[in-house]
Amino acid sequence: MKGYLGRPDATAAMIDTDGWLHTGDIGRTDADGWLFVVDRVKELIKYKGFQVAPAELEAVLLTHPGIADAAVIGVRNEDGNEIPHAFVVRRPTAGTLGENEIMLYVAERVAPYKRIRQITFIDSVPRATSGKILRRQLREHM
Repeated sequence: MKGYLGRPDATAAMIDTDGWLHTGDIGRTDADGWLFVVDRVKELIKYKGFQVAPAELEAVLLTHPGIADAAVIGVRNEDGNEIPHAFVVRRPTAGTLGENEIMLYVAERVAPYKRIRQITFIDSVPRATSGKILRRQLREHM
């Protein structure tokens, strides 16, 4: 909470009048009642009225045998829509793994509106020491 010290507007947006803390995290519970945090509201990609969680697409990308690491952000296309853009780190054994192969791989595993629309190959995904993806740095990379 120290990031909110001296910032009453930010604090008011995070803690409602009933005292509930709104973290901006998206979660789910399983049949045993365990809570899993899966993404952040402000990181959701809004594509033609649908919400796409970058973490879901990253999880699919990481199941590809030729992908060592991946991160997904939303970027605006020429139509003004926000689309999923993947940053992919190839495994050394991936050979000539290309954009089309990756896009097809993801498209076979997700709903049509969740498909990856653009790919950039990078050497490493920028991460904080906690392991969190530094999406801001990916946006600067564009």
